[in-house]
Amino acid sequence: MNIEKINEHIGSQREVLLAHPLYKAIQTPIHLQTFLEHHVYAVWDFMSLLKALQNSLTCTSLPWKPVGNPVTRYLINEIVLGEETDVDENGAYKSHYEMYLEAMQLCGASISTIEDFVNSLSTVKDVQSVLDKNTLPSGIQEFLKFTFEVIAEGKPHKIAAAFTFGREDLIPDMFTAILKDMQQEYPEIDMTRLVYYFERHIEVDGDTHGPLAYKMVEELCGNDENKWQEVEEVALVSLEKRTQLWDGILRDIKAQTISVNS
Repeated sequence: MNIEKINEHIGSQREVLLAHPLYKAIQTPIHLQTFLEHHVYAVWDFMSLLKALQNSLTCTSLPWKPVGNPVTRYLINEIVLGEETDVDENGAYKSHYEMYLEAMQLCGASISTIEDFVNSLSTVKDVQSVLDKNTLPSGIQEFLKFTFEVIAEGKPHKIAAAFTFGREDLIPDMFTAILKDMQQEYPEIDMTRLVYYFERHIEVDGDTHGPLAYKMVEELCGNDENKWQEVEEVALVSLEKRTQLWDGILRDIKAQTISVNS
């Protein structure tokens, strides 16, 4: 098996996401805020997958010693550099997660729930216990539970699969166009940073990080067909969990619309 075959096998599920009705349902600032307050958990857990890979494939403790394959060390460190210390629209260094939080605030979305959640965690094991106790929407809970189950299992090729095939380039260009239209209709809401975030993330993923991530999966799987099969399975479930997340956001937006019209 190879990357091309996996993309072929998961293609139908990917198309479901790219054509999801959620995008067109986002028509008001309140709808947008709802989307952001849900989606930010995917932005955060993407960074968690990133650091899980770096911890697995490089030496992140002292005393330092060479760990693993130098090629995978290079690939993950190159991706970490761009994801954890990218440049915002003003040229300042920030992680994509921090850029997203700032964009949320400018759009009037609340960041208190996600910040409280993240600040309550000290270890990977905390994620499940915190999720069991809080009242986050089920789509977010299931999305995070799957991600951290993969991380806890500790198999780099499976973590790389969740990281590589559940990326933010699943948010199509159409969504950015919707944001630009909304900016014209609601000039009081500053969406410039949000548009920059999505355009930047999609650009970096498509031009640089996507190919690097594919290469990383290839290096981690080699000629081991069992690993390739596990990568495909994780990739498919990652897309299914993303679809469930999108479904949950769409339900909330529809409920808001009914409430306003009733």
